[in-house]
Amino acid sequence: QLQLVESGGGLVQPGGSLRLSCAASGFSLDKYAIGWFRQAPGKEREGVSCISSSSGMTNYADSVKGRFTVSRDNAKNTVWLHLSSLKPEDTAVYYCAAETAYWSGTYCRLEYVRRYDYDYWGQGTQVTVSS
Repeated sequence: QLQLVESGGGLVQPGGSLRLSCAASGFSLDKYAIGWFRQAPGKEREGVSCISSSSGMTNYADSVKGRFTVSRDNAKNTVWLHLSSLKPEDTAVYYCAAETAYWSGTYCRLEYVRRYDYDYWGQGTQVTVSS
Protein backbone atom coordinates (compact mmCIF):
# COMPACT_ATOMS: atom_id res chain seq x y z
CA GLN A 1 0.00 0.00 0.00
CA LEU A 2 2.76 2.44 0.99
CA GLN A 3 5.66 2.24 -1.40
CA LEU A 4 8.34 3.98 -3.43
CA VAL A 5 8.70 3.20 -7.11
CA GLU A 6 11.87 3.94 -9.08
CA SER A 7 11.93 4.31 -12.83
CA GLY A 8 14.16 5.60 -15.60
CA GLY A 9 16.97 3.08 -15.59
CA GLY A 10 18.38 1.55 -18.73
CA LEU A 11 21.41 0.92 -20.90
CA VAL A 12 23.59 3.95 -21.59
CA GLN A 13 26.96 4.47 -23.25
CA PRO A 14 29.85 5.88 -21.23
CA GLY A 15 29.50 9.64 -21.05
CA GLY A 16 25.75 9.45 -21.42
CA SER A 17 22.97 10.60 -19.11
CA LEU A 18 19.88 9.27 -17.41
CA ARG A 19 17.22 10.67 -15.13
CA LEU A 20 15.87 8.40 -12.43
CA SER A 21 12.55 9.06 -10.74
CA CYS A 22 11.33 8.06 -7.29
CA ALA A 23 7.59 8.40 -6.78
CA ALA A 24 5.70 7.81 -3.56
CA SER A 25 2.44 5.91 -3.52
CA GLY A 26 0.09 5.96 -0.55
CA PHE A 27 1.90 8.63 1.46
CA SER A 28 3.31 12.13 1.11
CA LEU A 29 7.05 12.76 0.83
CA ASP A 30 6.90 16.27 2.27
CA LYS A 31 8.28 15.22 5.67
CA TYR A 32 10.80 12.68 4.38
CA ALA A 33 14.42 13.05 3.48
CA ILE A 34 15.22 10.96 0.40
CA GLY A 35 18.37 8.96 -0.16
CA TRP A 36 19.63 7.31 -3.32
CA PHE A 37 21.69 4.16 -2.95
CA ARG A 38 23.18 1.71 -5.39
CA GLN A 39 24.46 -1.83 -5.34
CA ALA A 40 26.65 -3.41 -7.98
CA PRO A 41 27.10 -7.18 -8.35
CA GLY A 42 29.41 -8.52 -5.67
CA LYS A 43 29.68 -5.16 -3.89
CA GLU A 44 28.15 -3.61 -0.81
CA ARG A 45 25.36 -1.09 -1.02
CA GLU A 46 26.65 2.48 -1.10
CA GLY A 47 25.03 5.84 -0.61
CA VAL A 48 25.01 7.99 -3.74
CA SER A 49 23.06 11.14 -2.91
CA CYS A 50 20.37 12.45 -0.61
CA ILE A 51 18.17 15.50 -0.13
CA SER A 52 16.43 16.85 2.96
CA SER A 53 12.67 17.15 3.06
CA SER A 54 12.36 20.95 2.91
CA SER A 55 15.62 22.94 3.24
CA GLY A 56 17.21 21.75 -0.01
CA MET A 57 20.32 20.42 1.70
CA THR A 58 22.00 17.71 -0.37
CA ASN A 59 24.85 15.24 0.01
CA TYR A 60 26.82 13.35 -2.63
CA ALA A 61 29.31 10.55 -2.58
CA ASP A 62 32.77 11.67 -3.68
CA SER A 63 32.60 9.30 -6.63
CA VAL A 64 29.61 11.12 -8.16
CA LYS A 65 30.16 14.77 -7.18
CA GLY A 66 29.85 17.02 -10.19
CA ARG A 67 28.17 14.30 -12.24
CA PHE A 68 24.94 13.49 -10.37
CA THR A 69 22.26 15.90 -9.16
CA VAL A 70 19.37 15.18 -6.82
CA SER A 71 16.20 17.26 -6.82
CA ARG A 72 12.65 17.05 -5.57
CA ASP A 73 9.19 18.49 -6.02
CA ASN A 74 7.03 17.76 -3.02
CA ALA A 75 3.93 18.95 -4.87
CA LYS A 76 4.53 16.13 -7.36
CA ASN A 77 5.49 13.70 -4.60
CA THR A 78 8.57 12.84 -6.64
CA VAL A 79 12.35 12.93 -6.31
CA TRP A 80 14.80 12.72 -9.22
CA LEU A 81 18.40 11.74 -9.61
CA HIS A 82 20.09 13.11 -12.73
CA LEU A 83 23.07 11.02 -13.78
CA SER A 84 25.51 12.48 -16.29
CA SER A 85 29.01 11.73 -17.55
CA LEU A 86 28.28 8.12 -16.75
CA LYS A 87 31.08 5.61 -16.30
CA PRO A 88 31.02 1.81 -16.45
CA GLU A 89 31.62 1.73 -12.70
CA ASP A 90 28.26 3.46 -12.22
CA THR A 91 26.56 0.24 -13.31
CA ALA A 92 24.33 -0.92 -10.46
CA VAL A 93 20.79 -1.26 -9.23
CA TYR A 94 19.72 2.15 -7.92
CA TYR A 95 17.32 2.43 -4.99
CA CYS A 96 15.55 5.36 -3.43
CA ALA A 97 14.63 5.41 0.24
CA ALA A 98 12.61 7.72 2.48
CA GLU A 99 13.40 8.68 6.07
CA THR A 100 11.54 10.88 8.51
CA ALA A 101 13.25 12.00 11.70
CA TYR A 102 13.53 15.22 13.69
CA TRP A 103 16.43 16.34 11.49
CA SER A 104 14.90 15.38 8.14
CA GLY A 105 13.72 18.88 7.30
CA THR A 106 17.29 20.21 7.21
CA TYR A 107 19.66 17.24 6.91
CA CYS A 108 19.99 13.90 5.21
CA ARG A 109 22.46 11.06 5.70
CA LEU A 110 24.33 8.82 3.29
CA GLU A 111 27.12 7.11 5.19
CA TYR A 112 26.91 4.19 7.60
CA VAL A 113 23.24 3.75 6.79
CA ARG A 114 21.62 0.53 7.82
CA ARG A 115 18.63 -0.56 5.82
CA TYR A 116 16.24 -0.04 8.71
CA ASP A 117 17.47 3.53 9.23
CA TYR A 118 15.24 4.50 6.31
CA ASP A 119 11.53 3.90 6.59
CA TYR A 120 10.70 2.94 2.99
CA TRP A 121 12.72 1.48 0.12
CA GLY A 122 11.89 1.09 -3.51
CA GLN A 123 12.48 -2.07 -5.52
CA GLY A 124 15.28 -0.56 -7.56
CA THR A 125 15.98 0.24 -11.18
CA GLN A 126 18.89 -1.12 -13.21
CA VAL A 127 21.44 1.26 -14.68
CA THR A 128 23.95 -0.28 -17.07
CA VAL A 129 26.77 1.79 -18.56
CA SER A 130 28.48 0.00 -21.42
CA SER A 131 29.82 0.76 -24.86
